[in-house]
Amino acid sequence: MPHTTAPVHYRVQLHDLHAHLYRITLTIAQPSAQQRVSLPVWIPGSYLVREFAKNLHGLHASQGEKSIAVQQLSKHQWQVACQTEHPLELTYEVSAYDTSVRTAWLDQRRGFFNGTSLLLRVHGQEAQAHRLQIQPCAQVPHWQLATGLTAIAVDEQSFGTYAADNYDELVDCPVEMGDFWSGTFTACGVPHRFVVAGAPASFDGQRLLQDTQKICEAEINFWGVAPHSRYVFMLNVTHDGYGGLEHCNSTALICSRPDLPRIGTEKASDGYIQLLGLISHEYFHTWNVKRLRPAELVPYNYDQENYTQLLWFFEGFTSYYDDLLLRRAGLIDSTAYLKLITKTLNQVQQTPGRQVQSVAQSSFDAWVKYYRQDENTANATVSYYTKGALVAMCLDLKLRQEGNTTLDDTMRALWQRCQGGAMTEADVLAVLQEQTGRSWHEELQEWVHGTQELPLQALLSSHGVRADIDKPAPAQALGLRVQETHSVIIKQVLRGGLAEQAGMMAGDEWYGIELPGAETPPAWRLTKLEELDMYTARGTLHITALVARDRQLLRLPLSLPAAVTDAPASNFQLSITDAAALDRWLAL
Repeated sequence: MPHTTAPVHYRVQLHDLHAHLYRITLTIAQPSAQQRVSLPVWIPGSYLVREFAKNLHGLHASQGEKSIAVQQLSKHQWQVACQTEHPLELTYEVSAYDTSVRTAWLDQRRGFFNGTSLLLRVHGQEAQAHRLQIQPCAQVPHWQLATGLTAIAVDEQSFGTYAADNYDELVDCPVEMGDFWSGTFTACGVPHRFVVAGAPASFDGQRLLQDTQKICEAEINFWGVAPHSRYVFMLNVTHDGYGGLEHCNSTALICSRPDLPRIGTEKASDGYIQLLGLISHEYFHTWNVKRLRPAELVPYNYDQENYTQLLWFFEGFTSYYDDLLLRRAGLIDSTAYLKLITKTLNQVQQTPGRQVQSVAQSSFDAWVKYYRQDENTANATVSYYTKGALVAMCLDLKLRQEGNTTLDDTMRALWQRCQGGAMTEADVLAVLQEQTGRSWHEELQEWVHGTQELPLQALLSSHGVRADIDKPAPAQALGLRVQETHSVIIKQVLRGGLAEQAGMMAGDEWYGIELPGAETPPAWRLTKLEELDMYTARGTLHITALVARDRQLLRLPLSLPAAVTDAPASNFQLSITDAAALDRWLAL
C-alpha cells in the first residue's frame, strides 16, 4: 500500500522552533461515523500518568473543504461526527518543552519526541498500518533524523516517511533530530547506530562505540537470541542530566557532559561507568519488559494506569544484570563491580521504608509513589529498582549455592516458557521449581512480598565476599539526608533517627550549634555536617542545633551518636575473601 493512502497517516512539521511547537496533521482514510481519538496519558516504561494532552491545542477537524465540530469527551479524548466515505483530517499543535526522555522537545538546537506525546490514537484502527511523515525544516537545513521506525521514502538526512504495522509500534519508536554525532557498529550480526546530541569536542565517540558493542554482544549472547533486526541508541548530553527509557529497537538516554569518555583519557571515570551501566540497563530491557513483560501490560492501556506487582522483576532484575554484564563484558573489574553493589546495598539499607513496604507493593504503587517522591519517601517506600536488584542477587547466589543452576538459566527459561511475551509471578515459581526440584514460594514471600531483611551477608560470604559494617557518614549517623551549601539544608529526616528525636524536619536550614557546659555556651556556624567533629569535644553526647524553619529560629536539643550502632541504618563495605569463588559468580 503506498504511504499516501495508508489507513492512518501523520504529517509532523517543525512548525516554530522558537515557540517550541510541532504541528501535526492526522489523516484517517476511512473514519467511523463517530470517530474517537485520544492522546495517551502515560508512556510505557515510565509508570506515571503524565497528562500529555495538556500540551495539545488548536485541534481542528475537516473533510474536504468543510470544517467539522470536535467534541471533547475527557481530558485526553475527542470525538468527531463525520461521513465514513471521505477521509477525515485533524490538525493540531503540540508544545514541546520537556528535555526528558519521556515527552517532547523542540528548539533551534535539537528536536525530539515520543509518539505518545504527539500522535493521537485513532480508536478502532490501532491494529491498522500507520505512516509517519516528518518534514524537514528550512530554518535548520543541516539537521539529521534518527529513529527505529522503518523508512519508506526518506531523503539523505532521513527526513521523510516511515512505516509502522500498528499504533503500538508507531509510538514505541522515538525520533531524534538535529546536528548530532552519529556512529555505527555491528553486534552478533545486528546493525546498531549510536547518535549523540550536545557532545563537546573532547568526546571520544569511537570508545563509546567499542564499549557499547561489547555490552550488546554480551547481552545478545546472554539471551541467546536477538529479537530486533536493528537498534538505535539516542543520547542527549546536558549539563547535569541522567536517565533512559527503553523501546523495542531503540532507547532514549540522557547523561551529563562530564560522563562522556574523553579523547586521550584511558581510565574510565565513575560517571562514564554509570553511563555504561545505563546503556546496559536499557538494552537489557529489549528482552526484559519490552517483550517478556507483565501480563497486566498486555496489551497496553494508554488511557489509565496499568497496575502490576512485577516491577521488582522487570526493573529490579534488569538493575542486577546491567552492572553484572559490564563485568562479564570486561568493561570493569571485580573490585569496581563490588563498589557498584555496595552503593546499591547501602541505598536499600539506609532506607527505613524497606521495613514498611514490600518490593511487590512498591511495584504496584509506582504510579503514585516512585515518581512523586517527597520528604517522607525514604520512610514509607522502598525502590523496586534497588531492592529488586538485591532480590535478584540473593536468588542468583542461592541458586548457585544449592546446585548447578543460576539466575541466568532462569531468565532464559522464562523467555522460552513465555515465548518472549506475557509473564506472571507463577511463571517465575514454575521455572524455579523445574530447575531445582523444590518450591521457592517461601523465598519469594519473604524477599518480595515481605519486609524482612534479605540474607545478603550470608549469601555474599558463601561466594567470596565479606560485608562489614563501616562507620556511618555524619548525616547517616544522625538519620538525615541533606544538601550542604552555605548552610545545611535538611532534605529528609529518616524514621527512628536522632534528628527525628530532636524535632528536625525536612526544609529546615541548620545554621549552627551551641555546646553545653558554660554559662554563655560557645556557638559555631555550620556549613557541612563533617564540621561537627571539629567543633565538639570527644565524648560530647548532647548539643543544641540552631535551626531556621519558616524564618523562625529554633533551638533543638540534639543527641549525638555514641557508637556506630546508633545509626538508624547500616553502612556496608564489601571486600573479597575468596577471589576464585567470586570469579565463579561473576565470570559466567
